[in-house]
Amino acid sequence: MEDELKTGDYLRQGLSEAGFMVTLARNGLDGHHLAMTEVFDLMVLDVMLPDVDGWRIMQSLREAGRQTPVLFLTARDSVEDRVKGLELGADDYLVKPFAFAELLARVRTLLRRSVAPVLSDQITVADLTLDLPRRRASRGGKKISLSHKEFCLLELLARREGEVLPRSLIASQVWDMNFDSDTNVIDVAIRRLRAKIDDDFPAKLIHTVRGMGYKLEIEDDNEVA
Repeated sequence: MEDELKTGDYLRQGLSEAGFMVTLARNGLDGHHLAMTEVFDLMVLDVMLPDVDGWRIMQSLREAGRQTPVLFLTARDSVEDRVKGLELGADDYLVKPFAFAELLARVRTLLRRSVAPVLSDQITVADLTLDLPRRRASRGGKKISLSHKEFCLLELLARREGEVLPRSLIASQVWDMNFDSDTNVIDVAIRRLRAKIDDDFPAKLIHTVRGMGYKLEIEDDNEVA
């Protein structure tokens, strides 16, 4: 549901080219009707709609028992707005202006979550093992001591094995903050995690994809960035 014509058309074209079937509603009433009567895998919802605001639509959907994943995409960028959207039942919140690559990554993440089976208590990538209930990691049978944030970062990378995760996505998922290009908190965290996960092992798992972000997977030596 998007009231800005250019933004709506841009989203429809971009998501369609990415392989999704897209229904665009240009006002809140039409969007609310569609959301209540049709079945969608995901809804992208603006807050500032011309008739019924996104807050009311979100609340109405959840009160009606509709559990369709919802991504708020809005210019309302205050902490209070983000908290309100999430407390009303939204699954994610992205502030305009936005990079389409990040939007697409978030859309794919929400879709995976909505269809994912019950998660295992363990994630294994090569000889790296994450014990999720105990929040412990080991590689090659060697226990690795990680801080809470380091484990959260490693878990995110492991769950998305092979995917390039932009810094903005890592910031929102692990630190619950909007990415600031002037901060190096993510790069520092990656360096510390890499020192614990990779330095003592010949096969490296954490890789930098220049200009894009980070990924976790086994790569051939000639492919490592």
